[in-house]
Amino acid sequence: MKLFNYIKEHYVKQKTIFFLFIGVLLIPNLFLFFTEPASLLARFCNIIIPLSIYWLLLSSSPKPGKIIWLLFPLLFLGAFQLVLLYLFEESIIAVDMFLNLSTTNSSEALELLGNLWPAIIGVLVLYVPTLFIGILSIMKKEKLSSVFLYHQRKFALYILGIGLIFIGITYFTDKSFRIKNDIYPANVGYNIALALQRNAFTRNYEKSSEGFLFYSLPEHINHKKKEIYVMVIGETSRAANWQLYGYNRNTNPKLSTVENLIHFSDVLTQSNTTHKSVPMLLSNASALHYDCIYQEKSIITAFKEAGFHTAFFSNQRPNHSFIDFFGKEADRHIFIKELVDDPDYNPSDNILLELLENEIRKGYQKLFIVLHTYGSHFNYQERYPLSAAYFLPDNISGAQIDNRQQMINAYDNTIRYTDNFLYQIIILLSQDDTHSAMIYASDHGEDIFDDKRKLFLHASPVPSYYQLHIPLILWMSNSYKESFPICYETANKNKDKAISSRNVFHTILSLGGIHTPYRNDSLSIVSPLFVETKRYYLNDHNQPKPFDDIGLKKEDFMMFKKAGIKY
Repeated sequence: MKLFNYIKEHYVKQKTIFFLFIGVLLIPNLFLFFTEPASLLARFCNIIIPLSIYWLLLSSSPKPGKIIWLLFPLLFLGAFQLVLLYLFEESIIAVDMFLNLSTTNSSEALELLGNLWPAIIGVLVLYVPTLFIGILSIMKKEKLSSVFLYHQRKFALYILGIGLIFIGITYFTDKSFRIKNDIYPANVGYNIALALQRNAFTRNYEKSSEGFLFYSLPEHINHKKKEIYVMVIGETSRAANWQLYGYNRNTNPKLSTVENLIHFSDVLTQSNTTHKSVPMLLSNASALHYDCIYQEKSIITAFKEAGFHTAFFSNQRPNHSFIDFFGKEADRHIFIKELVDDPDYNPSDNILLELLENEIRKGYQKLFIVLHTYGSHFNYQERYPLSAAYFLPDNISGAQIDNRQQMINAYDNTIRYTDNFLYQIIILLSQDDTHSAMIYASDHGEDIFDDKRKLFLHASPVPSYYQLHIPLILWMSNSYKESFPICYETANKNKDKAISSRNVFHTILSLGGIHTPYRNDSLSIVSPLFVETKRYYLNDHNQPKPFDDIGLKKEDFMMFKKAGIKY
Protein backbone atom coordinates (compact mmCIF):
# COMPACT_ATOMS: atom_id res chain seq x y z
CA MET A 1 0.00 0.00 0.00
CA LYS A 2 2.89 2.36 0.76
CA LEU A 3 4.41 1.66 -2.66
CA PHE A 4 1.00 2.30 -4.27
CA ASN A 5 0.63 5.65 -2.50
CA TYR A 6 4.22 6.62 -3.38
CA ILE A 7 3.66 5.92 -7.09
CA LYS A 8 0.32 7.73 -6.98
CA GLU A 9 1.75 10.89 -5.45
CA HIS A 10 5.13 11.13 -7.20
CA TYR A 11 4.86 9.51 -10.61
CA VAL A 12 1.21 9.95 -11.64
CA LYS A 13 0.58 13.63 -12.29
CA GLN A 14 -2.85 14.94 -13.22
CA LYS A 15 -1.51 16.83 -16.26
CA THR A 16 0.13 13.66 -17.53
CA ILE A 17 -3.09 11.75 -16.96
CA PHE A 18 -5.06 14.45 -18.79
CA PHE A 19 -3.06 14.11 -22.02
CA LEU A 20 -2.74 10.34 -21.66
CA PHE A 21 -6.52 9.99 -21.60
CA ILE A 22 -6.92 12.15 -24.69
CA GLY A 23 -4.50 9.84 -26.50
CA VAL A 24 -6.26 6.68 -25.33
CA LEU A 25 -9.68 7.96 -26.40
CA LEU A 26 -8.33 8.91 -29.82
CA ILE A 27 -6.71 5.54 -30.60
CA PRO A 28 -9.71 4.09 -32.53
CA ASN A 29 -9.87 7.25 -34.66
CA LEU A 30 -6.18 6.96 -35.45
CA PHE A 31 -6.61 3.37 -36.62
CA LEU A 32 -9.70 4.27 -38.65
CA PHE A 33 -7.71 7.04 -40.40
CA PHE A 34 -5.63 4.33 -42.06
CA THR A 35 -8.27 1.62 -42.53
CA GLU A 36 -11.30 3.46 -43.93
CA PRO A 37 -11.78 4.12 -47.66
CA ALA A 38 -13.14 7.64 -47.06
CA SER A 39 -11.66 10.78 -48.65
CA LEU A 40 -8.59 12.32 -47.04
CA LEU A 41 -10.62 15.30 -45.80
CA ALA A 42 -13.21 12.98 -44.23
CA ARG A 43 -10.49 11.04 -42.45
CA PHE A 44 -8.95 14.27 -41.09
CA CYS A 45 -12.40 15.30 -39.84
CA ASN A 46 -12.58 11.94 -38.06
CA ILE A 47 -9.47 12.97 -36.12
CA ILE A 48 -10.02 16.67 -35.49
CA ILE A 49 -13.66 16.70 -34.38
CA PRO A 50 -13.42 13.81 -31.86
CA LEU A 51 -10.08 15.19 -30.58
CA SER A 52 -11.68 18.55 -29.78
CA ILE A 53 -14.68 16.88 -28.07
CA TYR A 54 -12.46 14.61 -25.96
CA TRP A 55 -10.32 17.62 -25.02
CA LEU A 56 -13.38 19.63 -23.96
CA LEU A 57 -14.82 16.80 -21.91
CA LEU A 58 -11.58 16.15 -20.02
CA SER A 59 -11.15 19.88 -19.30
CA SER A 60 -14.51 19.92 -17.51
CA SER A 61 -13.14 18.42 -14.28
CA PRO A 62 -10.02 19.04 -12.15
CA LYS A 63 -9.71 15.25 -11.89
CA PRO A 64 -9.63 13.67 -15.36
CA GLY A 65 -10.17 10.25 -13.78
CA LYS A 66 -13.79 11.15 -13.09
CA ILE A 67 -14.38 11.93 -16.76
CA ILE A 68 -12.69 8.77 -18.01
CA TRP A 69 -14.92 6.65 -15.79
CA LEU A 70 -18.00 8.55 -16.98
CA LEU A 71 -16.81 7.73 -20.50
CA PHE A 72 -16.54 4.02 -19.71
CA PRO A 73 -19.13 3.13 -22.43
CA LEU A 74 -16.90 4.93 -24.92
CA LEU A 75 -13.89 2.89 -23.78
CA PHE A 76 -15.93 -0.28 -24.16
CA LEU A 77 -16.88 0.70 -27.71
CA GLY A 78 -13.25 1.53 -28.41
CA ALA A 79 -12.20 -1.95 -27.32
CA PHE A 80 -14.96 -3.49 -29.48
CA GLN A 81 -13.85 -1.34 -32.43
CA LEU A 82 -10.20 -2.40 -32.15
CA VAL A 83 -11.13 -6.09 -31.95
CA LEU A 84 -13.29 -5.62 -35.05
CA LEU A 85 -10.38 -4.00 -36.90
CA TYR A 86 -8.15 -6.89 -35.87
CA LEU A 87 -10.68 -9.34 -37.27
CA PHE A 88 -11.75 -7.55 -40.48
CA GLU A 89 -9.05 -4.87 -40.96
CA GLU A 90 -11.59 -2.14 -41.77
CA SER A 91 -14.94 -0.51 -40.98
CA ILE A 92 -16.65 0.82 -37.91
CA ILE A 93 -18.85 -1.32 -35.68
CA ALA A 94 -21.80 -2.11 -37.92
CA VAL A 95 -25.50 -2.40 -37.13
CA ASP A 96 -25.28 -6.09 -37.99
CA MET A 97 -22.47 -6.50 -35.47
CA PHE A 98 -24.79 -5.43 -32.65
CA LEU A 99 -27.61 -7.59 -33.99
CA ASN A 100 -25.21 -10.53 -34.28
CA LEU A 101 -24.55 -10.18 -30.55
CA SER A 102 -28.23 -10.78 -29.84
CA THR A 103 -28.64 -13.65 -32.33
CA THR A 104 -25.42 -15.61 -31.71
CA ASN A 105 -25.64 -18.41 -29.16
CA SER A 106 -23.05 -18.77 -26.42
CA SER A 107 -21.27 -21.77 -27.95
CA GLU A 108 -20.72 -19.91 -31.24
CA ALA A 109 -19.47 -16.86 -29.35
CA LEU A 110 -16.98 -18.93 -27.34
CA GLU A 111 -15.71 -20.61 -30.53
CA LEU A 112 -14.99 -17.18 -31.99
CA LEU A 113 -13.61 -15.50 -28.87
CA GLY A 114 -11.16 -18.34 -28.37
CA ASN A 115 -9.49 -17.34 -31.62
CA LEU A 116 -9.44 -13.58 -30.97
CA TRP A 117 -7.22 -13.75 -27.90
CA PRO A 118 -4.38 -11.56 -29.31
CA ALA A 119 -6.82 -8.70 -29.92
CA ILE A 120 -8.58 -9.23 -26.60
CA ILE A 121 -5.29 -9.22 -24.71
CA GLY A 122 -4.29 -6.06 -26.59
CA VAL A 123 -7.39 -4.10 -25.63
CA LEU A 124 -7.15 -5.33 -22.03
CA VAL A 125 -3.55 -4.10 -21.85
CA LEU A 126 -4.68 -0.74 -23.24
CA TYR A 127 -7.93 -0.09 -21.38
CA VAL A 128 -7.60 -1.83 -18.00
CA PRO A 129 -4.56 0.28 -16.99
CA THR A 130 -6.42 3.35 -18.26
CA LEU A 131 -9.29 2.66 -15.86
CA PHE A 132 -6.82 1.91 -13.06
CA ILE A 133 -5.05 5.23 -13.66
CA GLY A 134 -8.49 6.85 -13.63
CA ILE A 135 -8.97 5.57 -10.09
CA LEU A 136 -5.55 6.96 -9.11
CA SER A 137 -6.55 10.33 -10.56
CA ILE A 138 -9.74 10.40 -8.49
CA MET A 139 -7.89 9.42 -5.30
CA LYS A 140 -5.08 11.95 -5.68
CA LYS A 141 -5.20 15.13 -3.61
CA GLU A 142 -3.70 17.03 -6.54
CA LYS A 143 -6.15 18.74 -8.87
CA LEU A 144 -5.80 20.45 -12.20
CA SER A 145 -5.83 24.22 -11.73
CA SER A 146 -8.67 26.36 -13.03
CA VAL A 147 -6.15 28.29 -15.15
CA PHE A 148 -4.92 25.07 -16.79
CA LEU A 149 -8.48 23.90 -17.44
CA TYR A 150 -9.43 27.31 -18.90
CA HIS A 151 -6.51 27.20 -21.36
CA GLN A 152 -7.31 23.60 -22.32
CA ARG A 153 -10.97 24.46 -23.02
CA LYS A 154 -9.88 27.45 -25.07
CA PHE A 155 -7.45 25.30 -27.07
CA ALA A 156 -10.09 22.59 -27.56
CA LEU A 157 -12.53 25.18 -28.95
CA TYR A 158 -9.87 26.33 -31.43
CA ILE A 159 -9.46 22.75 -32.59
CA LEU A 160 -13.25 22.37 -32.82
CA GLY A 161 -13.45 25.51 -34.96
CA ILE A 162 -10.84 24.14 -37.33
CA GLY A 163 -12.72 20.85 -37.40
CA LEU A 164 -16.00 22.57 -38.29
CA ILE A 165 -14.29 24.33 -41.19
CA PHE A 166 -12.99 20.96 -42.38
CA ILE A 167 -16.51 19.53 -42.02
CA GLY A 168 -17.94 22.30 -44.21
CA ILE A 169 -15.29 21.79 -46.90
CA THR A 170 -15.79 18.02 -46.80
CA TYR A 171 -19.57 18.31 -47.21
CA PHE A 172 -18.98 20.61 -50.20
CA THR A 173 -16.38 18.40 -51.92
CA ASP A 174 -17.53 14.90 -50.92
CA LYS A 175 -21.21 14.26 -51.65
CA SER A 176 -21.16 10.91 -49.84
CA PHE A 177 -19.85 12.35 -46.55
CA ARG A 178 -22.19 12.19 -43.55
CA ILE A 179 -21.29 12.75 -39.89
CA LYS A 180 -23.58 9.86 -38.88
CA ASN A 181 -21.63 7.55 -41.19
CA ASP A 182 -18.07 8.91 -41.17
CA ILE A 183 -17.24 10.37 -37.74
CA TYR A 184 -16.39 7.95 -34.92
CA PRO A 185 -18.00 7.50 -32.40
CA ALA A 186 -21.06 9.36 -33.77
CA ASN A 187 -21.41 6.68 -36.45
CA VAL A 188 -21.34 3.90 -33.87
CA GLY A 189 -24.00 5.70 -31.84
CA TYR A 190 -26.15 5.97 -34.96
CA ASN A 191 -25.68 2.26 -35.63
CA ILE A 192 -26.66 1.41 -32.06
CA ALA A 193 -29.88 3.40 -32.51
CA LEU A 194 -30.61 1.56 -35.78
CA ALA A 195 -29.90 -1.80 -34.14
CA LEU A 196 -32.30 -1.01 -31.27
CA GLN A 197 -34.97 0.08 -33.76
CA ARG A 198 -34.62 -3.10 -35.82
CA ASN A 199 -34.64 -5.22 -32.69
CA ALA A 200 -37.91 -3.56 -31.63
CA PHE A 201 -39.44 -4.21 -35.07
CA THR A 202 -38.34 -7.83 -34.87
CA ARG A 203 -39.82 -8.36 -31.41
CA ASN A 204 -43.11 -6.89 -32.65
CA TYR A 205 -43.19 -9.31 -35.61
CA GLU A 206 -45.93 -11.52 -34.20
CA LYS A 207 -48.31 -8.55 -34.12
CA SER A 208 -47.14 -6.84 -37.31
CA SER A 209 -47.52 -10.05 -39.37
CA GLU A 210 -50.77 -11.16 -37.75
CA GLY A 211 -53.41 -11.91 -40.32
CA PHE A 212 -50.99 -12.01 -43.27
CA LEU A 213 -52.04 -14.38 -46.06
CA PHE A 214 -50.36 -15.53 -49.27
CA TYR A 215 -53.74 -16.52 -50.75
CA SER A 216 -52.00 -19.67 -52.00
CA LEU A 217 -53.65 -22.18 -54.28
CA PRO A 218 -52.23 -25.50 -55.58
CA GLU A 219 -51.54 -25.74 -59.31
CA HIS A 220 -50.68 -29.47 -59.51
CA ILE A 221 -54.32 -30.50 -59.10
CA ASN A 222 -54.31 -32.90 -62.06
CA HIS A 223 -51.40 -34.95 -60.70
CA LYS A 224 -52.42 -37.61 -58.16
CA LYS A 225 -48.96 -38.65 -56.99
CA LYS A 226 -47.51 -37.64 -53.66
CA GLU A 227 -45.47 -34.45 -53.66
CA ILE A 228 -42.40 -33.94 -51.46
CA TYR A 229 -40.28 -30.80 -51.62
CA VAL A 230 -37.21 -30.37 -49.44
CA MET A 231 -35.44 -27.05 -48.97
CA VAL A 232 -31.96 -27.34 -47.46
CA ILE A 233 -30.35 -24.20 -46.07
CA GLY A 234 -26.58 -24.44 -46.00
CA GLU A 235 -24.42 -22.58 -43.54
CA THR A 236 -21.19 -20.76 -44.46
CA SER A 237 -20.61 -22.86 -47.56
CA ARG A 238 -18.70 -21.08 -50.30
CA ALA A 239 -18.82 -22.18 -53.93
CA ALA A 240 -15.05 -21.86 -54.28
CA ASN A 241 -14.52 -25.13 -52.36
CA TRP A 242 -17.10 -27.23 -54.20
CA GLN A 243 -15.78 -29.71 -56.73
CA LEU A 244 -18.95 -29.09 -58.76
CA TYR A 245 -17.79 -25.49 -59.14
CA GLY A 246 -14.33 -26.35 -60.42
CA TYR A 247 -12.47 -26.82 -57.15
CA ASN A 248 -9.45 -29.09 -57.60
CA ARG A 249 -10.26 -31.31 -54.60
CA ASN A 250 -12.66 -34.22 -54.43
CA THR A 251 -15.22 -32.50 -52.19
CA ASN A 252 -18.33 -33.70 -54.09
CA PRO A 253 -17.74 -37.41 -54.83
CA LYS A 254 -21.42 -38.30 -54.34
CA LEU A 255 -23.25 -35.40 -55.97
CA SER A 256 -20.96 -35.60 -59.00
CA THR A 257 -22.59 -38.94 -59.84
CA VAL A 258 -26.24 -37.93 -59.37
CA GLU A 259 -28.61 -37.70 -62.32
CA ASN A 260 -31.14 -34.87 -62.62
CA LEU A 261 -28.95 -32.60 -60.52
CA ILE A 262 -28.27 -29.04 -61.65
CA HIS A 263 -25.81 -26.67 -60.04
CA PHE A 264 -26.05 -22.98 -60.79
CA SER A 265 -22.65 -21.43 -61.34
CA ASP A 266 -23.23 -17.68 -60.95
CA VAL A 267 -25.07 -17.23 -57.64
CA LEU A 268 -24.47 -14.42 -55.14
CA THR A 269 -25.93 -14.03 -51.68
CA GLN A 270 -27.73 -10.82 -50.76
CA SER A 271 -26.13 -10.67 -47.31
CA ASN A 272 -23.12 -12.15 -45.55
CA THR A 273 -24.93 -12.28 -42.19
CA THR A 274 -27.06 -15.28 -41.18
CA HIS A 275 -29.79 -13.26 -39.45
CA LYS A 276 -30.59 -11.55 -42.78
CA SER A 277 -29.51 -14.05 -45.45
CA VAL A 278 -31.52 -17.04 -44.17
CA PRO A 279 -34.80 -15.10 -43.75
CA MET A 280 -34.35 -13.76 -47.30
CA LEU A 281 -34.06 -17.35 -48.55
CA LEU A 282 -37.25 -18.26 -46.71
CA SER A 283 -39.37 -15.25 -47.62
CA ASN A 284 -40.30 -12.65 -50.19
CA ALA A 285 -37.94 -10.15 -48.55
CA SER A 286 -34.97 -9.14 -50.67
CA ALA A 287 -32.23 -6.53 -50.77
CA LEU A 288 -34.56 -4.35 -52.86
CA HIS A 289 -37.59 -4.83 -50.59
CA TYR A 290 -36.29 -5.93 -47.21
CA ASP A 291 -38.70 -4.11 -44.90
CA CYS A 292 -41.61 -6.33 -46.00
CA ILE A 293 -40.06 -8.96 -43.72
CA TYR A 294 -41.69 -7.23 -40.73
CA GLN A 295 -45.22 -7.75 -42.13
CA GLU A 296 -45.07 -10.94 -44.22
CA LYS A 297 -44.73 -14.61 -43.33
CA SER A 298 -42.45 -17.22 -44.88
CA ILE A 299 -42.64 -19.73 -47.69
CA ILE A 300 -43.69 -22.32 -45.10
CA THR A 301 -47.04 -20.56 -44.68
CA ALA A 302 -47.42 -20.31 -48.48
CA PHE A 303 -47.18 -24.12 -48.72
CA LYS A 304 -49.49 -24.61 -45.71
CA GLU A 305 -52.19 -22.49 -47.31
CA ALA A 306 -51.97 -24.69 -50.43
CA GLY A 307 -52.67 -27.86 -48.43
CA PHE A 308 -49.16 -29.08 -47.67
CA HIS A 309 -48.06 -30.59 -44.39
CA THR A 310 -44.99 -28.58 -43.39
CA ALA A 311 -41.99 -29.26 -41.18
CA PHE A 312 -38.95 -27.26 -40.12
CA PHE A 313 -35.95 -29.08 -38.64
CA SER A 314 -32.91 -27.14 -37.50
CA ASN A 315 -29.48 -28.18 -36.29
CA GLN A 316 -28.96 -24.70 -34.88
CA ARG A 317 -30.19 -23.22 -31.63
CA PRO A 318 -33.07 -20.73 -31.71
CA ASN A 319 -31.84 -17.17 -31.37
CA HIS A 320 -34.97 -14.99 -31.32
CA SER A 321 -34.59 -14.04 -34.97
CA PHE A 322 -36.81 -14.36 -38.04
CA ILE A 323 -35.38 -17.85 -38.57
CA ASP A 324 -37.17 -18.94 -35.38
CA PHE A 325 -40.40 -17.13 -36.26
CA PHE A 326 -40.50 -18.65 -39.74
CA GLY A 327 -39.60 -22.13 -38.50
CA LYS A 328 -42.43 -22.07 -35.97
CA GLU A 329 -44.95 -21.44 -38.75
CA ALA A 330 -44.54 -25.12 -39.72
CA ASP A 331 -46.97 -27.83 -38.61
CA ARG A 332 -43.99 -29.49 -36.95
CA HIS A 333 -40.82 -27.69 -35.97
CA ILE A 334 -37.81 -29.04 -34.09
CA PHE A 335 -34.60 -27.31 -33.02
CA ILE A 336 -32.52 -30.41 -32.37
CA LYS A 337 -30.09 -28.85 -29.91
CA GLU A 338 -32.98 -27.81 -27.68
CA LEU A 339 -33.96 -31.45 -27.17
CA VAL A 340 -30.87 -32.13 -25.06
CA ASP A 341 -30.18 -30.18 -21.87
CA ASP A 342 -26.49 -29.79 -22.62
CA PRO A 343 -24.98 -26.53 -23.96
CA ASP A 344 -22.10 -28.55 -25.44
CA TYR A 345 -24.40 -30.84 -27.45
CA ASN A 346 -23.14 -30.44 -31.00
CA PRO A 347 -24.44 -33.13 -33.39
CA SER A 348 -23.47 -33.30 -37.05
CA ASP A 349 -26.06 -32.51 -39.71
CA ASN A 350 -26.76 -36.16 -40.50
CA ILE A 351 -29.01 -36.19 -37.43
CA LEU A 352 -31.51 -34.29 -39.59
CA LEU A 353 -31.81 -37.29 -41.94
CA GLU A 354 -33.65 -39.39 -39.37
CA LEU A 355 -36.21 -36.63 -38.82
CA LEU A 356 -36.62 -36.24 -42.57
CA GLU A 357 -37.11 -39.96 -43.12
CA ASN A 358 -39.66 -40.22 -40.30
CA GLU A 359 -41.65 -37.32 -41.71
CA ILE A 360 -41.64 -38.85 -45.20
CA ARG A 361 -42.75 -42.24 -43.86
CA LYS A 362 -45.88 -40.71 -42.34
CA GLY A 363 -47.36 -40.77 -45.82
CA TYR A 364 -48.54 -37.20 -46.29
CA GLN A 365 -49.93 -36.60 -49.77
CA LYS A 366 -48.26 -33.20 -49.89
CA LEU A 367 -45.16 -32.50 -47.85
CA PHE A 368 -42.83 -29.50 -47.63
CA ILE A 369 -39.78 -29.70 -45.36
CA VAL A 370 -37.09 -27.13 -44.54
CA LEU A 371 -33.77 -28.41 -43.15
CA HIS A 372 -31.56 -25.78 -41.56
CA THR A 373 -28.05 -27.20 -41.30
CA TYR A 374 -24.94 -26.16 -39.38
CA GLY A 375 -22.92 -26.93 -42.50
CA SER A 376 -19.48 -25.34 -42.57
CA HIS A 377 -19.75 -22.92 -39.67
CA PHE A 378 -16.54 -22.38 -37.71
CA ASN A 379 -15.16 -24.32 -35.80
CA TYR A 380 -14.99 -26.51 -38.92
CA GLN A 381 -13.54 -29.59 -37.26
CA GLU A 382 -16.65 -29.87 -35.07
CA ARG A 383 -19.06 -30.03 -38.00
CA TYR A 384 -18.33 -33.67 -38.93
CA PRO A 385 -17.47 -36.91 -37.09
CA LEU A 386 -13.92 -38.26 -36.97
CA SER A 387 -14.86 -40.95 -39.48
CA ALA A 388 -15.53 -38.23 -42.08
CA ALA A 389 -12.08 -36.65 -41.79
CA TYR A 390 -10.93 -37.25 -45.37
CA PHE A 391 -8.46 -34.37 -45.83
CA LEU A 392 -5.70 -34.52 -43.22
CA PRO A 393 -4.29 -33.08 -41.05
CA ASP A 394 -7.43 -31.24 -39.94
CA ASN A 395 -6.55 -30.35 -36.35
CA ILE A 396 -7.08 -26.62 -35.90
CA SER A 397 -5.00 -25.35 -33.01
CA GLY A 398 -5.96 -21.74 -33.68
CA ALA A 399 -7.46 -19.47 -36.33
CA GLN A 400 -4.14 -18.21 -37.65
CA ILE A 401 -2.70 -17.97 -41.12
CA ASP A 402 0.09 -20.39 -40.11
CA ASN A 403 -2.62 -23.04 -39.64
CA ARG A 404 -4.38 -22.30 -42.91
CA GLN A 405 -3.75 -25.68 -44.52
CA GLN A 406 -5.24 -27.53 -41.56
CA MET A 407 -8.18 -25.11 -41.63
CA ILE A 408 -8.72 -25.67 -45.36
CA ASN A 409 -8.56 -29.43 -44.80
CA ALA A 410 -11.19 -29.21 -42.07
CA TYR A 411 -13.35 -26.83 -44.13
CA ASP A 412 -13.15 -29.13 -47.16
CA ASN A 413 -14.19 -32.01 -44.92
CA THR A 414 -17.33 -30.04 -44.04
CA ILE A 415 -18.11 -29.61 -47.75
CA ARG A 416 -17.54 -33.31 -48.36
CA TYR A 417 -19.81 -34.11 -45.42
CA THR A 418 -22.49 -31.81 -46.85
CA ASP A 419 -22.06 -33.61 -50.18
CA ASN A 420 -22.90 -36.93 -48.53
CA PHE A 421 -25.75 -35.35 -46.52
CA LEU A 422 -27.44 -34.04 -49.69
CA TYR A 423 -26.83 -37.34 -51.45
CA GLN A 424 -28.62 -39.19 -48.64
CA ILE A 425 -31.59 -36.82 -48.96
CA ILE A 426 -31.78 -37.56 -52.67
CA ILE A 427 -31.65 -41.32 -51.94
CA LEU A 428 -34.58 -40.94 -49.50
CA LEU A 429 -36.61 -38.95 -52.02
CA SER A 430 -35.84 -41.48 -54.79
CA GLN A 431 -37.16 -44.52 -52.91
CA ASP A 432 -40.81 -43.84 -53.70
CA ASP A 433 -42.40 -42.94 -57.00
CA THR A 434 -43.23 -39.38 -55.94
CA HIS A 435 -43.10 -35.93 -57.45
CA SER A 436 -40.15 -34.72 -55.40
CA ALA A 437 -37.46 -32.09 -55.61
CA MET A 438 -34.66 -30.79 -53.42
CA ILE A 439 -33.10 -27.36 -53.52
CA TYR A 440 -29.96 -26.45 -51.58
CA ALA A 441 -28.62 -22.95 -51.08
CA SER A 442 -26.03 -21.65 -48.66
CA ASP A 443 -26.75 -18.50 -46.69
CA HIS A 444 -23.29 -17.03 -47.40
CA GLY A 445 -19.67 -18.03 -47.74
CA GLU A 446 -16.53 -17.59 -45.65
CA ASP A 447 -13.04 -16.08 -45.70
CA ILE A 448 -10.18 -18.39 -44.74
CA PHE A 449 -7.01 -16.28 -45.10
CA ASP A 450 -7.33 -16.58 -48.87
CA ASP A 451 -5.15 -13.68 -50.03
CA LYS A 452 -2.83 -10.99 -48.73
CA ARG A 453 -5.68 -9.32 -46.84
CA LYS A 454 -5.72 -12.30 -44.45
CA LEU A 455 -9.48 -12.09 -43.94
CA PHE A 456 -11.24 -14.69 -41.80
CA LEU A 457 -14.85 -15.69 -41.11
CA HIS A 458 -17.93 -13.89 -42.50
CA ALA A 459 -20.31 -11.06 -41.54
CA SER A 460 -17.57 -8.49 -42.10
CA PRO A 461 -18.94 -4.97 -42.73
CA VAL A 462 -17.31 -5.11 -46.17
CA PRO A 463 -17.75 -8.58 -47.73
CA SER A 464 -15.40 -10.42 -50.07
CA TYR A 465 -15.84 -12.70 -53.06
CA TYR A 466 -15.48 -15.74 -50.81
CA GLN A 467 -18.41 -14.61 -48.66
CA LEU A 468 -20.62 -13.76 -51.65
CA HIS A 469 -20.32 -16.62 -54.16
CA ILE A 470 -22.54 -19.44 -52.90
CA PRO A 471 -23.58 -22.88 -54.17
CA LEU A 472 -27.16 -23.38 -55.38
CA ILE A 473 -28.18 -26.94 -56.29
CA LEU A 474 -31.44 -28.31 -57.61
CA TRP A 475 -32.47 -31.96 -57.96
CA MET A 476 -35.70 -33.40 -59.35
CA SER A 477 -36.99 -36.97 -59.22
CA ASN A 478 -37.62 -38.85 -62.46
CA SER A 479 -41.34 -38.72 -61.77
CA TYR A 480 -41.26 -34.94 -61.29
CA LYS A 481 -39.05 -34.45 -64.34
CA GLU A 482 -41.41 -36.50 -66.52
CA SER A 483 -44.52 -34.67 -65.31
CA PHE A 484 -42.99 -31.18 -65.43
CA PRO A 485 -40.28 -31.34 -68.11
CA ILE A 486 -40.40 -27.59 -68.68
CA CYS A 487 -39.12 -26.98 -65.14
CA TYR A 488 -36.10 -29.23 -65.62
CA GLU A 489 -35.31 -27.97 -69.12
CA THR A 490 -35.63 -24.34 -68.05
CA ALA A 491 -33.43 -24.86 -64.99
CA ASN A 492 -30.75 -26.41 -67.21
CA LYS A 493 -31.03 -23.49 -69.58
CA ASN A 494 -30.57 -21.01 -66.72
CA LYS A 495 -27.76 -22.78 -64.84
CA ASP A 496 -25.07 -20.30 -65.93
CA LYS A 497 -27.14 -17.15 -65.69
CA ALA A 498 -26.75 -14.43 -63.07
CA ILE A 499 -28.78 -15.47 -60.01
CA SER A 500 -28.96 -14.35 -56.41
CA SER A 501 -30.48 -15.71 -53.23
CA ARG A 502 -33.49 -13.53 -54.10
CA ASN A 503 -34.50 -16.11 -56.73
CA VAL A 504 -34.79 -19.04 -54.30
CA PHE A 505 -38.18 -18.11 -52.79
CA HIS A 506 -39.87 -17.74 -56.19
CA THR A 507 -38.19 -20.85 -57.58
CA ILE A 508 -39.48 -23.08 -54.77
CA LEU A 509 -43.01 -21.73 -55.19
CA SER A 510 -42.80 -22.61 -58.89
CA LEU A 511 -41.42 -26.08 -58.17
CA GLY A 512 -44.23 -26.82 -55.73
CA GLY A 513 -46.92 -25.40 -57.99
CA ILE A 514 -47.91 -22.81 -55.41
CA HIS A 515 -49.94 -20.04 -57.02
CA THR A 516 -49.87 -16.80 -55.05
CA PRO A 517 -49.82 -13.09 -55.92
CA TYR A 518 -46.43 -12.98 -54.17
CA ARG A 519 -44.83 -15.36 -56.67
CA ASN A 520 -42.90 -13.65 -59.45
CA ASP A 521 -42.09 -16.08 -62.27
CA SER A 522 -39.59 -13.65 -63.78
CA LEU A 523 -37.49 -14.44 -60.69
CA SER A 524 -38.02 -18.22 -60.83
CA ILE A 525 -35.13 -20.10 -62.42
CA VAL A 526 -37.45 -23.00 -63.35
CA SER A 527 -39.90 -20.73 -65.18
CA PRO A 528 -39.73 -19.91 -68.92
CA LEU A 529 -40.54 -16.33 -67.87
CA PHE A 530 -37.25 -15.99 -65.94
CA VAL A 531 -35.14 -12.94 -66.81
CA GLU A 532 -31.74 -11.92 -65.50
CA THR A 533 -31.94 -8.76 -63.41
CA LYS A 534 -29.42 -6.53 -61.73
CA ARG A 535 -28.32 -8.06 -58.44
CA TYR A 536 -28.11 -6.17 -55.17
CA TYR A 537 -26.46 -6.58 -51.80
CA LEU A 538 -28.21 -5.54 -48.59
CA ASN A 539 -25.76 -3.30 -46.77
CA ASP A 540 -25.50 -2.65 -43.06
CA HIS A 541 -28.13 0.11 -43.16
CA ASN A 542 -30.49 -2.18 -45.11
CA GLN A 543 -29.96 -0.27 -48.34
CA PRO A 544 -29.72 -2.20 -51.66
CA LYS A 545 -26.34 -1.67 -53.30
CA PRO A 546 -25.04 -3.06 -56.61
CA PHE A 547 -22.11 -5.38 -56.10
CA ASP A 548 -19.63 -2.97 -57.66
CA ASP A 549 -20.54 -0.38 -55.00
CA ILE A 550 -20.11 -2.23 -51.69
CA GLY A 551 -16.38 -1.75 -51.13
CA LEU A 552 -15.07 -4.85 -52.87
CA LYS A 553 -11.35 -4.84 -53.60
CA LYS A 554 -9.36 -5.75 -56.70
CA GLU A 555 -8.76 -9.24 -55.28
CA ASP A 556 -12.53 -9.80 -55.24
CA PHE A 557 -13.08 -8.60 -58.79
CA MET A 558 -10.25 -10.84 -59.96
CA MET A 559 -11.99 -13.82 -58.35
CA PHE A 560 -15.33 -12.76 -59.84
CA LYS A 561 -13.72 -12.82 -63.27
CA LYS A 562 -12.08 -16.18 -62.61
CA ALA A 563 -15.37 -17.71 -61.46
CA GLY A 564 -17.36 -16.18 -64.31
CA ILE A 565 -19.44 -13.95 -62.04
CA LYS A 566 -21.30 -11.19 -63.91
CA TYR A 567 -21.14 -8.41 -61.35
